[in-house]
Amino acid sequence: MKRLLSLFSLFLPWPLRRAVLRRFLGYEISDTSRIGLSWIYPKRLVMKEGSWIGHLSICKDIDLLQIGESSGIGNLNWITGFPTGTLGHFAHQTDRKPELILAQNSAITNRHIIDCTESIHIGAFATVAGFASQLLTHSINLEESRQESYPIKIGAYCFVGTNCILLGGSTLPDYSVLGANSLLGRGATATYTLYGGVPAKAIKTLPETYKYFQRKSGYVI
Repeated sequence: MKRLLSLFSLFLPWPLRRAVLRRFLGYEISDTSRIGLSWIYPKRLVMKEGSWIGHLSICKDIDLLQIGESSGIGNLNWITGFPTGTLGHFAHQTDRKPELILAQNSAITNRHIIDCTESIHIGAFATVAGFASQLLTHSINLEESRQESYPIKIGAYCFVGTNCILLGGSTLPDYSVLGANSLLGRGATATYTLYGGVPAKAIKTLPETYKYFQRKSGYVI
């Protein structure tokens, strides 16, 4: 029934679709938020004031998608994972949280692959930019021969360049940049730093005076 309702609502005018999603799925969607022609059906959806999702994006099989005030997800993004209660997988990780949370004034642009088997948090005024980046929270533990998942955190005022890979357990510290075509694992701790390479390493310190790190709006003109 939920799948049929989801398919039916997809083609409704947005005000009516929003009402259906609120009434029958219990989604928390602000009057000033909007979803384009996209398949967005996590267990729980929270969209704050002025948040948005573009066209032809997919979000399924996660427990929570939360988009903060004036934040958004662009077009052609694939957001998926393993929801809690999935039989056989990750049973040993009882505190796992399959969720994607964007703080206020943050953005994911277009054509990215985002694996939310564990939590992914994107800080305020941060941007996952360009195209074709992958955020991968789960992989196989070869020693134990089982799948395991670890969270990813992108800090406030961060910038992730095009075609990057962020692995489970990685953190991009606040006020930092991950250069294009980089692979971020664990170990990054310094703020105001440019990281880059495979694997990504600290390349240089960035001035705190950069206007990107001081802006009051998430949108960069």
